[in-house]
Parts: sequence; structure tokens; C-alpha cells
Amino acid sequence: MKNQVKTSSTLGILGAAAMLLGSVAMVPATAAVNADAGVTMVGGEKMFPAKDIIDNAVNSKSHTTLVAAVKAAGLVDTLKTDGPFTVFAPTNDAFENLPEGTVETLLKPESKDTLTKVLTYHVVPGNLDLRAVNKALKANGGTVELATVAGDKLTFTSNGHNLVVKDAKGGVANIVTYDVYQSNGVIHVIDKVLLP
Repeated sequence: MKNQVKTSSTLGILGAAAMLLGSVAMVPATAAVNADAGVTMVGGEKMFPAKDIIDNAVNSKSHTTLVAAVKAAGLVDTLKTDGPFTVFAPTNDAFENLPEGTVETLLKPESKDTLTKVLTYHVVPGNLDLRAVNKALKANGGTVELATVAGDKLTFTSNGHNLVVKDAKGGVANIVTYDVYQSNGVIHVIDKVLLP
């Protein structure tokens, strides 16, 4: 039987996130970290912990589609607030693997509501790094569900060597870079677009 992290509000989620901190990681992180500067490389560019999610994301060559989508949905100002937010950031390749025409359709002004729903489905309130997610997995028998800003849930498990995220449609994304710390949260790079 799957145990679930259930929350009824953003404050509940943030409280749960705070309780999740402090465990030894069960899964190795794959991020290349510059220990001297606390900088992580994403898309061939440095991501600085003192910058916010948007200021870092615009520099990643692997996330140009995501940045364009965030701008089209009008979410730039939101993702520049204090948060904190945990963002599961699909790469350009992840967007390219959607059915032909999907990205173009989502970027149209008349699709703004749908685009916003898809993008906010990639955001969990709080600052959930690898350590926090692993602690939740351990406490909940290897599976944990977390509510997104969109209101729907993402399911997290381990495939033995990596964390995977399952969406509401049954699609599974691998986390390919963990713990890209930001001034207003943390980013985990994923290889698939998640769909609510």
C-alpha cells in the first residue's frame, strides 16, 4: 500500500518539506558542482545560488523552450518572488519529444491557461532537494506523492540508481541533474515533460 504525503494547503506542503530535511541521500546526485563557488553547471552554463530561478534559467542553453514557455504563460514575475519553489525543469529535448505541434500550440495566446497548468505542474512549493525527497521516500515505503502548484500530484520513486517522477498520465521522467540551488528554491533537471 502506498503511503502519501498529503497536504491541504501551501503551508501544509511547506511544513512537510521542512520535516523532510536532514536525511542521508539514498540516491547519488549527478550534478557537476564547483565546490569552490557553490555553482552547478546546467546547459553548459553556471547556475549561481545567489540568483533566482529565472535569472539562472535564462542562461541555460538546455532550457530555452522552458524559458519561452514561462514567458508566454506570464509566470516570470511569480518565479522571481521569494518562493521557495522546487522546479522540475524539462530540457529542450524533453519538449521536442512531445507529439508534433504540441509546443507550438501551447505557446499560442489562446492556450495560455493550458500552458500555465502544464508549467505549474512542474513546481512544488518549498525547497525540496534530493536529501528531502529521499527522506520522504524512506519514510513512506519507497513512494511519495507531492502536490504541485497546479494542485495535482507528482509521484516519486527510485529505479534503483536514480529518482524518477511519474505524472498523472503515467509518464515517467528521470531527474538528470539534482540540487541546482537558487536564491528562491531549487531546480532539478528532468528528461520528460510532465502532464497533469
